[in-house]
Amino acid sequence: MTKIATLLITFFICLNLISQENSPPKTQPTDFLSKSYYSINFGGIFYPFSNNNLIDGYATETFSRNYFSGRMLLGYKIKPNLAVQFGTLRPAAWFKYDNVNNIGYQRSVWINAWSLSLKKNINLNKKLSIYGEAGIANVTRVGFSINEKVIYPDAHYASLLYGFGFNYKLNDKFRLNLNGTFLPKSVKENQPSISQASVGFEYHIQKLSKEKVEKYDKNGFFFPKNMIQVGYGTSKIGFGINRFFGASLKVGNFESFGIPVFWVGEVKAENSLSVTYQRLAFRTEKIFSLDWGLSITAFNTEATNAQVLAFSIFPTVRFYLMRRKGFDMYTNYSLIGPTLLTKDNLDNLNAGPKITYQDMMGLGVFFGKKRRYNAELRIMHYSNGNIFPQNAGVAVPIQFTLGKTF
Repeated sequence: MTKIATLLITFFICLNLISQENSPPKTQPTDFLSKSYYSINFGGIFYPFSNNNLIDGYATETFSRNYFSGRMLLGYKIKPNLAVQFGTLRPAAWFKYDNVNNIGYQRSVWINAWSLSLKKNINLNKKLSIYGEAGIANVTRVGFSINEKVIYPDAHYASLLYGFGFNYKLNDKFRLNLNGTFLPKSVKENQPSISQASVGFEYHIQKLSKEKVEKYDKNGFFFPKNMIQVGYGTSKIGFGINRFFGASLKVGNFESFGIPVFWVGEVKAENSLSVTYQRLAFRTEKIFSLDWGLSITAFNTEATNAQVLAFSIFPTVRFYLMRRKGFDMYTNYSLIGPTLLTKDNLDNLNAGPKITYQDMMGLGVFFGKKRRYNAELRIMHYSNGNIFPQNAGVAVPIQFTLGKTF
């Protein structure tokens, strides 16, 4: 109880600090944001797993390889052509050993790499630049067992990461990327090299002119400065929405129907209750906003009725889909919200350390006089993003939330 009381006090202290008024208009990005960017890239990933990685006596004649992969990065420009980047690289689906020893065993090998790196651009002309990248990666591999015998062990280690590529500047905000990223093999961890070739883009946040700030600030579009929400969810309605957005919904002959933009989790929450506070940090003229938030979520698991509390700090991006006289409709998305869980072993599954991450996505509306009220449907997920091999993940079914803006 002392631990919970301390966390509650910390929560409300943070709430007070975040809710303090800041003088700059929210349409003008802060100095930190104006030097920041995000990068989204997709392409092919190559990792030559083979039977040589398995223990003696186990092999297969065929493998299922998925080459499609993604890399997402957050960057901060130390200088105009020098940046520090943090992000993740992973395949869209895992490598599979098919029919191991010809007795029907099919097993997957999961890999994931979180990285921290420096990126240096060298301008070739006003539009085109070449870059070099070097840093360190946290590599996680989840191997597999057969009949409780480890055939390919898990691994968790630090690796060098390096790369190069081209940036093409479309305008002050957008750059196109052509990338090559490499992680050398680890003999000690019995891990092949990892390489990725990808294309994508960078979005650089820019300071606005005084005239634009004043125009956007007075344009009449609603963006809540502060919002309190209370949400409740139950597994009685199922996890269909979670599985759809995790591309794991079974429909007819399809085993993985849906859109791969979210995660599910091996641990299933039976009931959940959340209290969430969000505060506006930045907004554009009409469509986009960035909020910072704090939340407390209580849930119990389906299998063993484990009682868990989750304390989270998180960023949220919100895109306004429709603005009408009586309401504003939006979708939101939140990733990598640092979270403390009060338990780590859930339903006899190892979820990794108690310090983990919260992810959310939802669809909602602001309504009423001066948009004082809010209603939202959201799904949630807790996991460590495969930073550690132990990452069962928690799926929280769709929550119905009501909120008040102020």
